[in-house]
Amino acid sequence: MAAEGHAPTASEYVVHHLHHLAAGKQHGLFDITNVHYDTLFFSILTGLIVILFLRSVAKKATSGVPGRLQAAIEFLVEMVDGQAKSIIHGDRSFIAPMALTVFCWVVLMNAIDLLPVDWIPTLGHAMGFEYTRPLPTADLNGTLGIAIGVLMLMIYYNFKIKGVGGFIHELFCAPFGSNPILWIPNFALNLIEFISKTVSLGMRLFGNMYAGELIFFLIALLGGSATAFGFVGHILAGSVWAIFHILIVLLQAFIFMMLTLVYLGQAHEGH
Repeated sequence: MAAEGHAPTASEYVVHHLHHLAAGKQHGLFDITNVHYDTLFFSILTGLIVILFLRSVAKKATSGVPGRLQAAIEFLVEMVDGQAKSIIHGDRSFIAPMALTVFCWVVLMNAIDLLPVDWIPTLGHAMGFEYTRPLPTADLNGTLGIAIGVLMLMIYYNFKIKGVGGFIHELFCAPFGSNPILWIPNFALNLIEFISKTVSLGMRLFGNMYAGELIFFLIALLGGSATAFGFVGHILAGSVWAIFHILIVLLQAFIFMMLTLVYLGQAHEGH
């Protein structure tokens, strides 16, 4: 990780940890034109872990007195289903389980940030990878990818609930009216609404997790300062920030899930 012949400076250390294992040369720290293999790998890995874990708990569920794990999952399921019921006025047979999966998936991806920042990059370096950035939600490619998935669901449910004619009519006739002169402004406004929902959904998660990741990098630099103050500061600041970051991990996943439900709920309603 160090530059040739000397230990990395603080800026070199941070910049190195912000680079991805990419298909081509990374163009800046906010490169959305490249394939980031590390983001894909850890996104798929955490997704599989969530699916297999929930499936395992479901298979072992009993109608008798539940164990602690089953009780915790049942509480989570009831919480998500309650939120979906209050927002989605229609069939929730797919949306509620999807919201539960999204919440657990985003929580697990965010939780990677709680691991020591050098563990996975060092392991990747030992395996021959120059860069390994394990936090998918601190990559704009990852968060926008999930947000685009939500956009596709919004469009799907608009067609499913309102029909092809109803959705097209809404695109061109809401919110200003059905006068042909207003068709273009109506369509432009609805298009901007869909784009803004998608971008804001992805950017909100990315921004919070990217900022948290940077703070962990800066705290890690304290531990490498080779002074008593740096060591004590590293331990104290790292512990305090990790505890606080647990709240961020859960809160950002909850917000992402709730916004997903809100946007899909709006797809079930007309203007």
